[in-house]
Amino acid sequence: MANDLYSLTKQEIAELAVSIGEKSYRGKQIFTWLYRGVTSFEEMTDLSKAFRSKLAEVCTMELPKIERKQVSVDGTVKYAFRLSDGEVIESVVMVYHHGNTICLSTQAGCNMGCRFCATAIGGKTRDLSAGEIIGQIMAAQRDLNCRIGNVVLMGMGEPLDNMENVLKFMEIANDADGINIGYRHFTLSTCGLCDKIELLGQKQLPITLSVSVHSPFDEERGEMMPVNKKYPLAKLVASLKRYQEATGRRISIEYALIRDKNDSAAHAAALMNLFAGMQYHVNVIPVNPAREGFVKSSKENVRRFLDCFAKKNIPATMRRELGADISAACGQLRHQVQTGKKS
Repeated sequence: MANDLYSLTKQEIAELAVSIGEKSYRGKQIFTWLYRGVTSFEEMTDLSKAFRSKLAEVCTMELPKIERKQVSVDGTVKYAFRLSDGEVIESVVMVYHHGNTICLSTQAGCNMGCRFCATAIGGKTRDLSAGEIIGQIMAAQRDLNCRIGNVVLMGMGEPLDNMENVLKFMEIANDADGINIGYRHFTLSTCGLCDKIELLGQKQLPITLSVSVHSPFDEERGEMMPVNKKYPLAKLVASLKRYQEATGRRISIEYALIRDKNDSAAHAAALMNLFAGMQYHVNVIPVNPAREGFVKSSKENVRRFLDCFAKKNIPATMRRELGADISAACGQLRHQVQTGKKS
């Protein structure tokens, strides 16, 4: 089976070079060419023709294909990428004043079953390889002719359910001879897989961990997020405390406000009580009405909810809603492609 170069670290490419009779320093040359965006081995002009031919025999450097692309009036770009086996995944590029951010998928589909998420419809097909994750960045940069400097792992899938490949992806993307995205420019979002959160903490990576909470009450959270049955809030908070002790990093709490369900002052107070003594930021997000029964909170309710935190000097902000005109919420474009619907 051919080696996917995008799934290999620089060291692994060096070992591959040695295995086919070349010096190990060739690995760095190949790695550098790869992340300059070359599309063929023939473009790696400081390698001998014979070596390039060998590489072509044992390696691939295939990127995801753009199946569908949507561009918002605010500059947000959403992609449906088709992978080599026909699977469809999504990525979103968002333009901010501080640079370009990409929201990446880590799985084809998702098994977590969160009720307000379109990705949950149909469940998970498979994990993505490290190369398929980094390929989303490379394909978007090539299409937009821009540099992407920030990554949020908030697309399709649960990153910690594909932890090995996600960690490898971040290692590759962080390499100074490659894309060179600093760890502090990564945000990893999880629905709360406690054992994996603690394993991640042991790595002591200076990334931002973002945790989907959505309710401070177990019964209510369990209705929205089946994962709460295995990892209830008390267990989640205990794991997050251990993560914070290990890393010293502030936690980002994701909270989708749903009208007349989880947007009361009592919810805000309970959330503050739940995370008392911890360093955290509350990131309030507009709910994605992927299924019936979820309606965005009114502007007045959002303001009141945020004010509860402001009065206690706890940082809480409303996420800027980008790409609303192109259904940029996760899973929607993929569903359109799979069902043959037009955007």
